[in-house]
Formats: sequence, structure tokens, C-alpha cells
Amino acid sequence: MPTLLDRQRTFPAWVPLLLAALLVAADQALKAWALANLTYGAAPVPFLPGVLDWVLTFNTGAAWSLFSGSAVPLALGRLLVGLGILVYLVVRPQGRFLTVVLSMIAAGAIGNTIDGLRLGRVTDMLHAPPLSAITRALNAGDFPIFNLADSLVVVGTLLLLIASFMGERKPKV
Repeated sequence: MPTLLDRQRTFPAWVPLLLAALLVAADQALKAWALANLTYGAAPVPFLPGVLDWVLTFNTGAAWSLFSGSAVPLALGRLLVGLGILVYLVVRPQGRFLTVVLSMIAAGAIGNTIDGLRLGRVTDMLHAPPLSAITRALNAGDFPIFNLADSLVVVGTLLLLIASFMGERKPKV
């Protein structure tokens, strides 16, 4: 029985490009909305009470503000990763699951690239109090405020990791 990562049915070569473009557009639309409707430094605005808040902030680095002040070099690295994944998917079509997951990761990288090159910083607006409760319990401070592009990279990577551990399923006899 094939695994999720096996090359089974594939999409046409344009599908990962379209999927990534739609996800980048959604990320940029959310960032534009946040810039127009939220105030930097203001109190959190509940979206899903107790689960998710809107909080406008900016990051010139990577996750947890690593490499702060390096927005442009990080953006160029993200661009290479995002475009590299998309080129790979066009040149070497993969199964549908892998195509969707890699397109998500590419879109996240490109979404944050746009901010880094255009603004010199990445716009973040999503705050998850339950995640902050966990990181505070681990003495790691608050969980970082993030954006849709970050979520695409993290969720895509987690799905890829989970699928890689699922292995082959043996047929029932």
C-alpha cells in the first residue's frame, strides 16, 4: 500500500504555482488588513476568545526574533527556498499530498519574503494565548505573534514530518 509521500496521482504542473499564488495572496491580504485595522502596541483584540487574538507587531528577524535586523538577507533566503520548491514541483511533479504540502511551505516563504523586501520587516498579527500558556510554563516566555505565512510553513512542515513517519501500510489479509 503506498504512503502519502509516494508518487501516486499527480496534479498538472501549474497547480502548485496556482496554489502558492492563492496562499500568498491570502497572506498579503491579511497583512494589509492588519496594517489598516490594527494599531501597533494596542491591546489584543479577541478573534476567537481565549484561542486567537489580533495583535499587530513587526519582526525584522525570523521566528522568536532570531537574527533580528536581518530582514533583507532573510527575505532573500526565503525567496530562494520558496522559488526552489516551486521549480522542483514543476520540473518533478509529485503526488497530490506532497504537492499541496510543499506548495504551502513555498507560499509561506514567499509571503514573508514580500514583507522583508518591501517593508524591511515582516508583519505579524496572530496571537494564540493557549500557545503562550504552554511556552510560559516551559519558562520560554510568550509564544511569538505570527502570520498566515508562518502558519503555512509550520503546518506544511508538520504534515510532511507526520507523513514521513506513517510509513507503508501493510494490506490486511
